[in-house]
Amino acid sequence: MSTQKLNTLFNTDLDTEQKTLKAAQEGKAYAIEQIIKDHQNFIYNIALKMMAHNQDAEDATQEILLKVITNLGTFKGKSKLSTWIYRIVVNHVLNVKKSKSEKVVTTFSAYGDDLDSAPEFDIADDEAWPEKNILVEEAKLSCMTGMLLCLTREQRIVFVLGEIFVITDRVGSEVLNISRDGFRQKLARVRRQLYDFMNNKCGLINKNNPCRCSKKTAAFIKIGFVDPMNLQFQSSYIHKIQDKVGTDPTPLKKQIEYGYQVLYRDHPYKLPPNYSKIVQNLIESDAFKSTFDF
Repeated sequence: MSTQKLNTLFNTDLDTEQKTLKAAQEGKAYAIEQIIKDHQNFIYNIALKMMAHNQDAEDATQEILLKVITNLGTFKGKSKLSTWIYRIVVNHVLNVKKSKSEKVVTTFSAYGDDLDSAPEFDIADDEAWPEKNILVEEAKLSCMTGMLLCLTREQRIVFVLGEIFVITDRVGSEVLNISRDGFRQKLARVRRQLYDFMNNKCGLINKNNPCRCSKKTAAFIKIGFVDPMNLQFQSSYIHKIQDKVGTDPTPLKKQIEYGYQVLYRDHPYKLPPNYSKIVQNLIESDAFKSTFDF
């Protein structure tokens, strides 16, 4: 899926999908690997946005892929395979135990107080860390991710799918098992809540706000919000999310809303590590062998 747009996952050729699915349900390793290859990157990036921690997202991705593969025999073709897979993704990220990052961030009010209380000063030139601009970008991405964690999980998945990854209301309603109107309403509410907070706090959106990523980076490092030696968001990526999602299928409501969207879609689109290990672990697992009678 290196050049594939994410939106095309939900518009795949049905004949090709059916052939791959049939072979996978018969336990053919090549077909199983193809399904994993087609979907693992998107699953990982959804998990990363929901859990905000690399290791937790990696673990969740592997658990989700295992659920997908071991439950392929139950798929009856009443929806597209991709839709069925992302129902599994949504159910998993909504119900999995809290990640390390989720346990730290609570509400917008508390998060705003933390931002206000963080002192502002420059990073020393002689620090044995990555370049300043890398750390400042890590601080920006960490802070914006922290804002997402102020949302409930249901709010977050609606925002991540609908606003960041540009899933249509049709697909969103199918994946979340709600009406199309319900999906649009939930997305509108969460947009308003998050963007109101950013408008009141974030200097990237409102130049009248004093908060600046470059001035908060050193404080984020000091309190452990950013680890210069273990970057969560700036390391190991080639594309931005915007490169992968294509064009927003809905007209722009307001130009100012587009500014918020650009900031989130400018986040890295990361590749999950150890793809071959994930596949090998799945195929060698007892659950897999039991499912396909190996």
